[in-house]
Order: sequence, then C-alpha cells, then structure tokens
Amino acid sequence: MSSPEAGPDPVVVIGAGPVGQTAALLLARWGVPVTVLDARPERDAVGSKAICQQRDVLDVWEAVGAGRLIADPGVTWERARTYYRDAELFCLTFADRGRSPFPPFVNVSQSHTEQVLDQRIAATRTIEVRWGHEVTGISQDADGVTVTCRTGEGERRVRAPYVLACAGARGDAVRRTLGVTFGGRSFDDQFLICDIRADLGEWANERRFYFDPAWNPGRQVLIHPCPDSTYRIDWQVPADFDLDRERDSGALDRRIRQVIGDRPYEVVWSSVYRFHSRLVDRMRVGRVLLAGDCAHLVAPFGARGLNSGVQDAENAAWKIAFVLRGWAPPALLPTYEAERSAAAAENLAVTSATMDFLVPHDEPARQRRRDVLDRALTDPAARGQVDSGRLAEPYWYVDSPLTTPHADRTFPGRPPRGEAPPVVPGVLVPDAPVTVPDEPGVTRLRQLVRDGVLVLTSEATDLLDALVDAARPAPVRVLAIPEIDPTGLLAGALEARAGEAMVIRPDGHLAAVVRSDDMAVSAAVRRALGLTLPRQAVVPPRAGEEARAG
Repeated sequence: MSSPEAGPDPVVVIGAGPVGQTAALLLARWGVPVTVLDARPERDAVGSKAICQQRDVLDVWEAVGAGRLIADPGVTWERARTYYRDAELFCLTFADRGRSPFPPFVNVSQSHTEQVLDQRIAATRTIEVRWGHEVTGISQDADGVTVTCRTGEGERRVRAPYVLACAGARGDAVRRTLGVTFGGRSFDDQFLICDIRADLGEWANERRFYFDPAWNPGRQVLIHPCPDSTYRIDWQVPADFDLDRERDSGALDRRIRQVIGDRPYEVVWSSVYRFHSRLVDRMRVGRVLLAGDCAHLVAPFGARGLNSGVQDAENAAWKIAFVLRGWAPPALLPTYEAERSAAAAENLAVTSATMDFLVPHDEPARQRRRDVLDRALTDPAARGQVDSGRLAEPYWYVDSPLTTPHADRTFPGRPPRGEAPPVVPGVLVPDAPVTVPDEPGVTRLRQLVRDGVLVLTSEATDLLDALVDAARPAPVRVLAIPEIDPTGLLAGALEARAGEAMVIRPDGHLAAVVRSDDMAVSAAVRRALGLTLPRQAVVPPRAGEEARAG
C-alpha cells in the first residue's frame, strides 16, 4: 500500500449502480483513486426503477456536483396523502429544522440519476470504470485485497487496499465469495408497476396512497408523480397475476382507466415484482465493506432502498479515505458496520411493519387492519396506526462509538412521521445559510461540514491549535457561529447554547456537543475520528472464512 504522502492505491468499488457511483465520486473527492468493476458490458437504462430521492441524499450528491443536476428535471413533492376507499385519512408534510435548498422529495428515474453520476465520473480523472468485469473471487491478506474477475479477455486480478461491494440485489456471487449470509424473508404477494404518461394535473405534486379503493378492492394502490407528465401506479395484485395475460386481454387497460378515467395515456414501462426483507449477517468482512442492496433489501414503500444505500456509501467513503490518508486509525472502519447495520435494521423494522399492515398474513390480522381503517375515518388516534409507508429519513448514530453522549441533549426515539429528530449527538445536522469570510462560494452549513471535521463554537475561541494537535493530521476547522450566521438562522436550527461547542463529522452527523474548552473539544474530536477506540488492524477473515472468500 502506498504511503499517504505518495497517495493511496485505488480502492475497488464493485458495482456501477447509483450506490457504487456515489461511493466512487465521494472517495475521489477525498483524494482517493477508484477502480469500479461491473459485470455488465455497458450501462442498461431499463425502466425508471428507484424514483424517489430524499432531500439529504440529494445533498450528498450535491457534494460531488450532481445533486442539483439530478433534482432539477425531477418532480418535487411536499405532501403524502393517504386514503381509505374514497376518504382522505391524513396528509403528511415533512419538517426541515433548517433551510435546505432541496425539497423533501424529488421523483426522477434511476436512469437519469445514473446518467448524471456517469457524467461526473467521466469528468473525474481518478476514477476508472471497467465494464464486463464479473467478480468471481475475493481474497485478502494483511496488506490488501485481491479481486478476481472474469472478462471477455480472460481472467483478471485487481489489487486494492480496500473494497466496497455495491453489487446490488443480485450480488449473490459477491456475497457468496465473502461468506456472508443474506437472511430474511420474501413476500408471496405480487405488485404491479406501470409508468404511464397522461395529463393528471391535479396529482402532479403529491404522493397518493389508497387502501381498498373501488378500483382495487381489498388491496392497495400507490401513485407517484414523475417528470414529463408520467405517473407511477403501483397495484397490489393476486399471487397468480400474469402481466402478459392482463395486457393481452385488455384487463391492464381497464385497470389503468379505473384510476385515471377516460383520457389518453401511454404505458412507458411495466413490471411485476415481489418484496424482500433481507440483511447480511456482516456489513464488513476484513477489508471489504458491503453497501446498498448488496447488504440489505427492504420493501419500497417508504423509498428506503436507494436512499439508504447512498448513505451507506457516504459513511464508508469518508472512513476509508481518512484511514488511507493517515487521518484516522484502521479502528475507524469497524464503525461503518456498527452504524450502517443499525441503520439497515431500522429500515427493515420500519418496512416490515408497513408490509405486515399492507399484506396481513391471516384472517385475524386482516380483521385488525379493517378495524383500524374503519376507526380512522372518524378517530384521529386510529390514524396513527395506519401504515402506508414511513418515508425515508437519515439514520441517527446516537449509539455509535464515535458519538459523545450529552446529558441534556438526548435522543427521544424515532420521531413522529414527517418530523425531524431534535439536534442531539448522533443526528444529521440541519442545513442553514452561512456567510464565510473570504469564501463567497460557501453559502450553506452542509458545504462546510463535508471538508473534514467541523467545530462550531457559540463564541469566538482560540481552540484551533489544540485541536490540530489532538487530531493531527486530519482536516479540522473551527468557526464561531456568530461570525458566519448574520441572520441567526444557523444558531436557531442547531439550537446553539452559550458556552457550547458542536463537533460535526465529515458526513454531517453531530458527533458531540461539549463545553467550549480545549480538553472537552479535543476529546470529542479524537473520539469522532476513532482515535480513542482500541487499536486494531483491519485483518483478513479467519482461517475458516478464508476458503469461502476465494
């Protein structure tokens, strides 16, 4: 492995989907070269796939120059309506404790997202993408990882200090060669997706979810607006549903017209699928980190698949980069698994509860659901039990070994639907406008946090020298809130208090709120970088696992 002064060797990213693309761009942003391997011969832009991007994920993409390019052609929406038959039960809006430049959600096709990220990759000379490289083996030793690939020109081996496996839901070969299990369950019920182009102006800026509508009795329908007057309609259908038969018989046309009425439309894409809830038993195997659908699969109600995968990529990228560049010890890397496994478990818990409500598995469960929905027509308390999908949100690392607890700023638990958690150690800080002297291009807090460890103090301070010594040689910056917050919006968003300092990680999560003095802040910064964790090397799998790893 190269020394930090000479520059690190390329990290291998397996998979050129949005999660792998994001990981490659973020690693390159930190000065780490990347080799991306994908088994496909080229990009295959088939269907719209994942369409719903959450505001904080758009913000991650904006750090690599892609967020606005992805969001602008999309359809923004700020309301999520839920109906029972023809009665509206509730309408959710989404809190922003700060002032983000992005709306709560943007709907745009995955193929557009991939195209924008491909353009950013093509403009980044430290990223090499190798199509037609099917990973067949992964072996590790004390110094790095060897990835074996099958190509059209024969077998190839690629050496890397670390590997990030973003091979997607069909990454069975990668999971198998790493020796990880992918436990969970698959749901028997089928769901039909149709992306249709039609003029449905009254539905253009909101998500609509229907329980038991007259045009799909006993089941559900979800409607999402998309760009170019396109709408995604998602029906729950019987287990024996046959899309070809439905199309040929004219039943698909009747099904669509039951929703949109007698108006012209065009089917852009259609597909039938089943849901899966699965999680690998480990998200780190030695020097290999697993991310996105390669590590976890969740039901799509709530848009937690792609969005959580991008957050995996950001968590992994800054930690790999900091270790490779000598800014943090190898002990930082196991915290990826600690944090993102907890996030994946949360997503599985949320989406599994949704699926249990959407698809009851026995008659008592179906009766309980009918009772809840019937009562929700008149009882506001019952509406809180109606689960049409809790929408994607950033996870909170309150139990992370990198987080310094605070006696008064404690996490109250999962916030109500549509709400953001209070600003406590572990949560993603809200965005807010800033004015930084001599840096006119920096206008938002989230721009500042992604340049290293950021310390914000409630008043002017001379902490910098002590922090540089404590965290050497990691990039650490200290700013006084009054000097960058002329409007007071930042202080309000952060709930800043006199005499406190806030330590913010490179992914924007609040690592600590401590007294504004050398000792307390230095200790919190060292903890956020993993410098206080027990010393350990990132070792290859145990002997019994080595055979499974190739």
